[in-house]
Amino acid sequence: MSEARIDTPQVHTHTQAEATHIDNMKFAMWLFLASEVVLFAVMIAGYVLFRVNFPERVKEVHEAAGILLVTLNTFLLLSSSWTMVMGLRAIQGNDQRGLIRWIGLTALLGTIFVILQGVEYTALSHEGITIYSDNFGMRFYAPTALHGAHVIIGVLWALWVLWRGSKGTYNSGKFLGVEIFGLYWHFVDVVWIFLFTLIYLI
Repeated sequence: MSEARIDTPQVHTHTQAEATHIDNMKFAMWLFLASEVVLFAVMIAGYVLFRVNFPERVKEVHEAAGILLVTLNTFLLLSSSWTMVMGLRAIQGNDQRGLIRWIGLTALLGTIFVILQGVEYTALSHEGITIYSDNFGMRFYAPTALHGAHVIIGVLWALWVLWRGSKGTYNSGKFLGVEIFGLYWHFVDVVWIFLFTLIYLI
């Protein structure tokens, strides 16, 4: 009886420490994402100011951008958010094969997005729209290329999650690493929705 009284507080303390660790990790990721929001907001504000002053230049870029390609790319990236959710759901159900399959698909869709963005940049450069062509070039490429860099980081992160998943690191009781990656990936997708709407549609 006395042993049970001694062990119970120890188990409770261990669980409490794990919960604190999880909360700290999530808070750190949200803090990082908040700093990224500020960075993108500054770039978007610079683009909006240029657009207000030089609307005709923006119209030229709209005509040269190839909206169908960018729309397809947007669909692929948004689809990757769904595969990310499915991967997290799989490991929460202790389905490690499902985790690898869905996160692998997330990495593939992210890779295709980056490749197609490169195709878009090549087409724009042939139209004389480069980062050094005029003031618009910098304001267009800065936020979109920065976002592309975030996608590349996300793809590498997804591959790391895949590697750890293949080693059996994650299970139904231990999936924080997948969840933290999911927060980052969804942030990348949400930022692109804003960029796509502001730069290519409006």
